[in-house]
Amino acid sequence: MAESDAPFDRWHKKYPRPGDKPCKCGTKKNPLYPSSDHGRGLQWQARYTGPDGKPRRPAFDTWEKARDHLDEIRKALRENSWVDPEPGKRTVAFYADEMIKRRKKKRKNDNTTKNYESHIKCHIKPFAGNRSSQSLTRRDTMAFVDYLMDQPGLEAASSVVQVYKTWRILMNYMVDSDVPLPANICARIDLPDVEPRVSVPLSPEQVADLAKAMREVEPRLEILVWIGACAGLREGEAFGLTRHAVNWDQDLLYVKEQRQEGRSAKLKTRASYATLPVDHFLITRLREHTEKFPQVAPVSADHERRRRAQGYVPPPDEGLIVTNRYGRPLRRSAFRHHWKAAVNLAGLPRETRFHDLKHFYTTRLGSSGDFDPKTVQALSRHAEFSETWDTYAHPPLAVQGVRVRTFSTLFDAA
Repeated sequence: MAESDAPFDRWHKKYPRPGDKPCKCGTKKNPLYPSSDHGRGLQWQARYTGPDGKPRRPAFDTWEKARDHLDEIRKALRENSWVDPEPGKRTVAFYADEMIKRRKKKRKNDNTTKNYESHIKCHIKPFAGNRSSQSLTRRDTMAFVDYLMDQPGLEAASSVVQVYKTWRILMNYMVDSDVPLPANICARIDLPDVEPRVSVPLSPEQVADLAKAMREVEPRLEILVWIGACAGLREGEAFGLTRHAVNWDQDLLYVKEQRQEGRSAKLKTRASYATLPVDHFLITRLREHTEKFPQVAPVSADHERRRRAQGYVPPPDEGLIVTNRYGRPLRRSAFRHHWKAAVNLAGLPRETRFHDLKHFYTTRLGSSGDFDPKTVQALSRHAEFSETWDTYAHPPLAVQGVRVRTFSTLFDAA
């Protein structure tokens, strides 16, 4: 503790200088001399040094309150129950911004960080951004859920739950930052019921129809249907597949990055990194695609002259299998426009997602009878098998030496 056993008087000098005039607070026998803070703020400070070595200066309006506070601090230090009061005084917005800043510094998943940032900006800050963090209670969490359910644009129960999850993550971050929050601040919160998202089961004929439809909508993107159906790659992983990540002779894909907003990003989980054996049917499709579609789509001679006159510089060749017609990395927003059009043209349900191709991949591997369940899950790169991956430059033991020929027979006829 070590600073002073008695409260400190901010308003009066402890060591007056010659010539100082006393103020009216004292008496003739006990004169008091005003300091530069005289009459401003609370008069009495309980000065002490915390266990972290930082000086503390809480102020009170009476000497008695400052003395009582010092007594409480002494007791807390003896019993090792002292809690730093400063973290709780900072606002919710301060910790929200700090959490996002640290996620970006640690290069966490960009999409997840952007979702958190959006939830904080649009919902959490308007609700409690200016509140001191230590003032939050479980009742505030309940009120936050009610607040979300009344917000326009959050009619879907799943949207409310997603924003609430960001709130819960922020509360946990604040607890880890030593904010004195109640232990049950997010316990037993009644959330709206969310209907589970049902995947659309696709048949081989429907996948073939979808590929044909994509060929009509945007021929450069047809290969993405085959990559999703025959390798089980997620959307961003398919966008990030490069020519160097394909072992053309041994029918292998090296899944080691994805593209988010055109930029290279880490994969979803550790288990997502893989050397993945694939059917030669897919390798053939990839070879045909790279031969048919150069990085930048050809243009007319007049268009090329206009480009040069405008100082056009071709984009760098990053070796991507799939790019847009300008040779740049594909973005999710642009692809989904084409995806919806292809789904509609193929006569598939409107809710059909690219991820349903991954479900198709896993289902067909499992129903083929060629692989045991553990091998199917390893090929699907599910996170619960992450402990089986020792290095990501070689296949895991579960798929060592596996040759996949499941998809040729499915699509040859189609």
